[in-house]
Amino acid sequence: MTNNPTYAQLLKSPVLLLAFGFGSGLSPKAPGTVGSFLALVLWLFLAKLSLPFYLVFVAICAVAGVYICGVAADRLGVHDHGGIVWDEFVGLWVAMAALPVSWASIILGFGLFRLFDIFKPWPISWMDKNISGGLGIMLDDIAAGVATAVSIGLLSLLGWI
Repeated sequence: MTNNPTYAQLLKSPVLLLAFGFGSGLSPKAPGTVGSFLALVLWLFLAKLSLPFYLVFVAICAVAGVYICGVAADRLGVHDHGGIVWDEFVGLWVAMAALPVSWASIILGFGLFRLFDIFKPWPISWMDKNISGGLGIMLDDIAAGVATAVSIGLLSLLGWI
């Protein structure tokens, strides 16, 4: 397999299909943003879960993501291939945990998550550079999700949102 699979190849491999965010990671431009957008659409349904079920679901997806992303990276021969977006799915879901479904949540959560994921301020950048394998692929996006959630919480505490 080349390091740029086709959609037909994704359909033959459940691991790659998940790693590439059901095909969203195949986008030729900004696959991380496209994957995050699909994750946001799925969040609209996940947000209907009670918070405990939501958190358990996201935790299972995060643990499975270590395996999914690690196997995908090995098969493609590229660590953290740009098309692997399962980490964006989980990171965005972490960012959006406990937020109400509203335009403000959608815009702020998506926007801040993408900023943290793209610019990778410390310690996110340290994780990205120093932790390898599936755990490394997942951890920097989970940290971006936590940073987003904390930022939204602080903005809310300050009464700015």
